Amino acid sequence: MTTDLNVTTHLNVTTHSFTDCTAQAAALAERVAKRLRMGLNQRGHALLAVSGGTTPKEFFEHLSKETLNWSQVKITLVDERWVPDTDKRSNAQLVKSTLLQNEAHEASFVPLYSDTPTPEEGLAATTARIDGLALPFDAVVLGMGDDGHTASFFPGGDRLADALDLNGKTRVLPMRAPDAGEPRITLSLATLLETESLFLLVTGNKKRDLLADARLGLGAARDYPVRAVLTQHRVPVAVYWCP
Repeated sequence: MTTDLNVTTHLNVTTHSFTDCTAQAAALAERVAKRLRMGLNQRGHALLAVSGGTTPKEFFEHLSKETLNWSQVKITLVDERWVPDTDKRSNAQLVKSTLLQNEAHEASFVPLYSDTPTPEEGLAATTARIDGLALPFDAVVLGMGDDGHTASFFPGGDRLADALDLNGKTRVLPMRAPDAGEPRITLSLATLLETESLFLLVTGNKKRDLLADARLGLGAARDYPVRAVLTQHRVPVAVYWCP
């Protein structure tokens, strides 16, 4: 059993700090697997939404080795670049190559990308897939960029206000932003909060300080999109941090 180096709680946010990222990844994998088992025991199926990028790779590798009834688990993404899964920047490619392996190879994957030129043209198909899931999620695992974005909630995003609207009814939105690179598609914050557990996986001292400033609303961080996740009161947030 992996143990935390340090655990601190501020209102709705509990931070689990580790001395190294392997311990962090293993601990988060244990925690998420526990949540999935609870869903399987209670409902006979489980739902997991995860982020892409480079940070979750080791977490995915650990989670893929957890023993549970993966054939009854569906996995989707919190957001995706509008590129096919043959593209090295595809979040789907990362999930398939690192998480849908080992014990987890029997899990079902629900993609956000559709083979259309733009996310706007593929929106109906993606929305139908997400509407077809039996929410709530058992676990949602978010990441965070150096600019304070999480999912595809980017500063300057053209649909950012809609995506962060806690009373919004739209589950899936296209997103374009100056620093987003490709056009994106993302689950809304309201949809991500339809979950039994919410995790934020971050690494590095810079991001630790950014998170603290965002939570407290200090300086420029008061406008970082991740602040909307940290300050909502619907679901407790568990931050897993390593240097």
